Amino acid sequence: MAEKPSRSSTTPETIVSLPFTGRWLARNSPARRVPSHGVDLLGERYAIDFIGVDERRRTADRRDWRTFLATEPPERFIAFGQPLLAPADGVVVDVHDGEVDHEGRRSQLALVPYVLGQAGRLRQGVGAVAGNHIVIEMADGGAFVALAHLRAGSMRVAVGDRVTTGQPIAECGNSGNSTQPHVHIQVMDSRDLSVAQGLPMAFRSYREWPRGARQPQVRQAGIPAEEAVVEPLPVRAGDATP
Repeated sequence: MAEKPSRSSTTPETIVSLPFTGRWLARNSPARRVPSHGVDLLGERYAIDFIGVDERRRTADRRDWRTFLATEPPERFIAFGQPLLAPADGVVVDVHDGEVDHEGRRSQLALVPYVLGQAGRLRQGVGAVAGNHIVIEMADGGAFVALAHLRAGSMRVAVGDRVTTGQPIAECGNSGNSTQPHVHIQVMDSRDLSVAQGLPMAFRSYREWPRGARQPQVRQAGIPAEEAVVEPLPVRAGDATP
């Protein structure tokens, strides 16, 4: 049974910004369970996924026979190619590129062989799971924030670059262990995903539409609920540093 998130943890939450603009759907949220992805590997204990959506909560612009029977081109998904932003001030300490953006899979038939390949991807290493990714050492020290499943060839930063919150650093892709284009974000205690331990995090200043809600709630800081849609609010000067 998955461990329930503990609000009494002695480890303080690291506050970061949502790494995008517009509306995105939260999946595998640590607000639902910890470890959020069902396993405690690669520093993802408190990780969360976000999938780009439109105002109707659709993740793609169409449905056809491929949606139900086969794979789909990543380009038809709203998230694919969307700009991703630095979630914190800091220094880039790792950039991995070169993993392909594979087809999306909403079909149950297409998901079966994909699920059967999970163990093989783990044996191939971090790149096969996280796909193209960027790791930033946060300016206040002691924590690292990673964005994964980035679009091949979209990196706009290199190791050693200093970045500021909200700076475009890459695009959303479908590389690594990903069934449809999305961004995976996590905070951890090491730049090396293979040995990192996940750290609790929270996001600053956003609107949240819980599942089934018509009106949003404004969050000054928090973790989105499972299946909630979120949209970052403008960050005022000086707000990016907790």
